[in-house]
Amino acid sequence: MIQRRKFLESGLQVFGAALPLASNAQSALSRFKGTTLRINYPAHPHYDRVERQFARFTELTGIRIEGHRTPYLEMKKVQLASFAKPAGDFDLVSYLILWKVEYAQQGYLRPLEPFFANPQLAMRDYAFDDLITPYVDAIGRVGGPKTYLPGPGSRVYGLPCGSETSVLGARRDLLDKYNLQMPTEYSELFKACRLLHEKEGIGGLATRGQAGHHITHAWLLHFTPHGGKVFDADWTCVLHNHGGVKAVEALREIVAMAPEGVAKATFAEMQENFLQWRAAFYLDSSSVLGVGKDPKHTKLSDRFIYAMHPSGTRLSGQTGGFGLGIAANSAQSEAAFMFLQWLTSPGVDLTVAREGGAAGRWSTLSDPDFKASNPEQAIMRFALRAANPDWRPLIPEWDKISKDITGRLLPEMVYGNRSIASGLASISADVDAETLRTGRRSATSGQLRKPATPSHL
Repeated sequence: MIQRRKFLESGLQVFGAALPLASNAQSALSRFKGTTLRINYPAHPHYDRVERQFARFTELTGIRIEGHRTPYLEMKKVQLASFAKPAGDFDLVSYLILWKVEYAQQGYLRPLEPFFANPQLAMRDYAFDDLITPYVDAIGRVGGPKTYLPGPGSRVYGLPCGSETSVLGARRDLLDKYNLQMPTEYSELFKACRLLHEKEGIGGLATRGQAGHHITHAWLLHFTPHGGKVFDADWTCVLHNHGGVKAVEALREIVAMAPEGVAKATFAEMQENFLQWRAAFYLDSSSVLGVGKDPKHTKLSDRFIYAMHPSGTRLSGQTGGFGLGIAANSAQSEAAFMFLQWLTSPGVDLTVAREGGAAGRWSTLSDPDFKASNPEQAIMRFALRAANPDWRPLIPEWDKISKDITGRLLPEMVYGNRSIASGLASISADVDAETLRTGRRSATSGQLRKPATPSHL
């Protein structure tokens, strides 16, 4: 078991008198005093807590942190503009999981192994293996199987910083009132949803429903648990399989019992429907665990209970959220690495999680004080067992597919009269056309033809 240095019990203690570096690395830190690092990140609850650490790192090291907070929907555009410059606007960027392969393959991010191998930079007690493995695999690794899974050829380009899996949430008071157990399977979940929708007159399960990315995400939550997969080994689209059909059927039933306005519901509206008691159940990002305790969002947190993502034919939960990496065109990459490893180190990860951010380390989830003050987080060690790094294809094409193909056609099946078979067949055909256009799939052989990849992968 990895042993983790105990930082001071008070808030200041986390930052110590010095970074826990080897002696030569500690002396090398003086080279960076007076440096300004620029970091781009989303408007997101996790990064609200991360921002609080900037001044403390400056006090400790003399390295100034300049935060650039960007609305989520504008963040990629801003980052791509920075990457296109000889000297970028940012030294570190927070990126959505869907962008990792594109960013790595295009050479926008620096691989991190050389930094960790440098004794003048590496923190002595960083404990890389203590980082939550499914998050590292999903958010950070590029170059392995399918270009995005862990395995031979993969390298780490980013670290978890706002990473998520999925959890099932419920109104504890309603479960008790009707003598219901927390569902562990989809059949139990829908039975409970129907009962509470009928008896209480509220939504059964809160869901996203807006066309585009959001309805695709809602469908995917039920896709892999029912055995679905998007591509076969030759990158031919097969999402019209049994799992795809079951996922649409599930989403149809959920929408029929959803709170008013479901067709326009984004992540924010979906989460508020649960936190404000307009729905009995929640099944989506684990970020609800922190937000669900925030009095700005709800005064009813003591009524919520959480469990693993329910199983269909298998256990399979979401992997998503954000990672943090070093921009390849940063002129301060070594100083940026010092901040990156410090921010994701055991003591600071614990501090961020205590304040309501997402835990990125097993040791944080196991910390006795953290568990005592955040009992809802106990579910995370179980939920992460189901976290699936192949929950959806992390390929550059998926951003367009999820918004413009699945996100356009799913509403016709969920809200309209289009048959599931016809709709999914159209989606598969359009996805095949897109992967043919990008060169990921060959028209003649159907064999995998990967896009050009830099030699360092």
